[in-house]
Amino acid sequence: MAQFKVYVNQNKATEKTYPYLLDIQSNLLDDLRTRVVIPLCPTSLAGKAAITKLCPILEIEGNHFIALTQQIAGIDRKSIGKEICNLSQNRSEIIAALDFIISGI
Repeated sequence: MAQFKVYVNQNKATEKTYPYLLDIQSNLLDDLRTRVVIPLCPTSLAGKAAITKLCPILEIEGNHFIALTQQIAGIDRKSIGKEICNLSQNRSEIIAALDFIISGI
């Protein structure tokens, strides 16, 4: 598992709303049993406009998803499904969203 990679959400209770999980945990912490993830929601399910600095819109396989940074969670790495893609190219947007939720700037 690696930082900024997107994985399938295997949780049956949430997989329709959040089909993917964005791994944001540093690769230096690979020995931990858990990973810190941000759920990704299809823009079609998001409702009203999101705060784009907090919730950047990311493209995965030609579809757009909102990173719900305010719903950041730690989950057991065994609960993470198949790797879908790498969003390292969106690193600055993702880090900016994390900075915004922590510091407000």
